[in-house]
Amino acid sequence: MEHIAQRILGPHALTVSALGIGCMGMSQGYGPRDDDVSIATLHQAIDRGITLVDTATSYGRGHNERLVGRALRGRRDQVVLATKFGIVRDAAGVHVDGTAANARACCEESLRRLGVDHVDLFYLHRVDPSVPVEESIGAMAELVVEGKVGHLGLSEADPEALERAAATHPITALQSEWSLWCRGIEDAIVPTARRLGIALVPYSPLGRGFLTGATIDPDTLADDDWRRHDERFSGENLTSNRALVAAFAALAGEFGATPAQLALAWLLAQGDDVVPVPGMTRPERVDQNRPATEIDLTADDLARIEDAIPRQAWTGATSSFRSSTAGPS
Repeated sequence: MEHIAQRILGPHALTVSALGIGCMGMSQGYGPRDDDVSIATLHQAIDRGITLVDTATSYGRGHNERLVGRALRGRRDQVVLATKFGIVRDAAGVHVDGTAANARACCEESLRRLGVDHVDLFYLHRVDPSVPVEESIGAMAELVVEGKVGHLGLSEADPEALERAAATHPITALQSEWSLWCRGIEDAIVPTARRLGIALVPYSPLGRGFLTGATIDPDTLADDDWRRHDERFSGENLTSNRALVAAFAALAGEFGATPAQLALAWLLAQGDDVVPVPGMTRPERVDQNRPATEIDLTADDLARIEDAIPRQAWTGATSSFRSSTAGPS
């Protein structure tokens, strides 16, 4: 394994690589999947020193956990393994179940699919509005006592839920959408998490691929690609937003970086408690993204990035997955 910068998550000091790998796209949301390429990608990530591997019960209705489990055979001790429960995809559609019974059942199912005896980080994928968060976290805490789970986290939780969860059991990480493309959590959620000692694990840190600088044509996307339903990828919004990314790409060139590397470096520069988990589905993406951990941005650099892509510059209301179960997370 190669060396990569390390960061500490949460009050109980879970050590992970500064960049993780999000695995959802290997099973759903972004078109056809190729299990062999996905496994090669995970192996490449581990070889390059990336240790935080992020999956969920709902990704591909269990397919993703089985895939990750296959990839980790013989390499389990080289990674920090994170999964989530709470979003349910079944014949009735998509809904949230944060009950104590489901926490236990999902954990047991996850362990079987992954082929492991414990997961290092177990998230509540969405707070269930019909179940007190204390009940969900309390059940998850029992799994910690039993040794089936190492640390607890939440995904897309608001400040009140974070407060109540942290009062029930120490919370290691909050996973939310955060990038130069999506900055809503900066107002209240990030300050609350930091006050509580909760680390931040941004998903979709590359703006659903937009911040890579790649030309994304929504008409050529797969039928099941989430981005077909995102206003920012349509019509005049798309034209305007492409101009922003072009300016950002030019700035990245001045740093000797790709747009994706600079976008990830910007997140890493937001604090030592930030560990992005970009989705990567091909081995070359690992090698393209990893150098972001070696880019040190100054305050002046961050100001230049802010000038190039101001927070309010994007046009179109990006579909929010904060409380939704419909999209990528």
